[in-house]
Amino acid sequence: MARLIELKDIDHVPNTVLTVGTFDGVHRGHRALIDTVVKKADERKARSVVVTFDPHPREIINPGKSGIQMLTSLKERCELLEDIGVDILLVIPFDRDFSLLTSEEFVRDIIHEKVGVSEFVIGYDHQFGRDRKGTIETIERLGKELGFDSHVVSKHEMGDVTISSTLIRKTLSEEGNVKKAAEYLNRRYLLNGIVAHGDKRGKPIGFPTANLKPEHENKVIPKNGVYAVKVRVSDKWYGGMMNIGVRPTFEGQKQTLEVHIFNFEKDIYGQTIQVRFIDRIRDEMKFNGVDELKDQLNRDKDNSLELIGQLNEFPHN
Repeated sequence: MARLIELKDIDHVPNTVLTVGTFDGVHRGHRALIDTVVKKADERKARSVVVTFDPHPREIINPGKSGIQMLTSLKERCELLEDIGVDILLVIPFDRDFSLLTSEEFVRDIIHEKVGVSEFVIGYDHQFGRDRKGTIETIERLGKELGFDSHVVSKHEMGDVTISSTLIRKTLSEEGNVKKAAEYLNRRYLLNGIVAHGDKRGKPIGFPTANLKPEHENKVIPKNGVYAVKVRVSDKWYGGMMNIGVRPTFEGQKQTLEVHIFNFEKDIYGQTIQVRFIDRIRDEMKFNGVDELKDQLNRDKDNSLELIGQLNEFPHN
């Protein structure tokens, strides 16, 4: 993994190329920004640093009724950033006191004095600091005064769509379109979860499932339905299919996340596994009995195996 360091533990290194943001999802737009950091750090023989916040700033400033739904946990962000080649993921605990820092105080006292910076890479629309008054102009002006360069990365589009974390959240939670979300992310949408005990209804009909509790309580969950997935257990990958929903055939009320792993019989209760979504197969349905459900699950399995066999679009299948 990229080294995950808190602000109190960071070494001051003047020759550092960095960027700042929440980077929830580490989507294509984020990657364009972070790839630039890594490239420019290589050119300068500098340290590459991504500065992020935990919890999400909106959780403190304007959380709303149900909090902020997250595409990635901090651990997931760290894993994804390592794949890009970032040296350090600097995590700043975001609280009320920190939210009161002005943009100038943040750049002077945190970025320049504590972290060190030779070049600051910033997105075209990034705003930061108290009341989000910090802008590109703020960075450019302070760079001239304090002696660091700045570089602006333009917005990232697919066709006429500007990619954003908000767009991806909607694509997943409202549409269940994990295939389109994967295009925006340039990777499969992933979910880390702990395997918990369920009611074991699947095993008697030949489809035992791992009941998942998401690692992050506010993790974005795709729309209810059945999905073809790949599952990582102890660094080994398996094909599978996942049901997200209330299990109406059994008069369920509470949303559950259940994954059936193909050709797998090990006891993994209490373990953390990773699910990567390939495609949505169908809506959740209510069946007239177990036999009808079992027939549909066999069709779902065939569809999932076919989709898994076609994987080749992304580096992380």
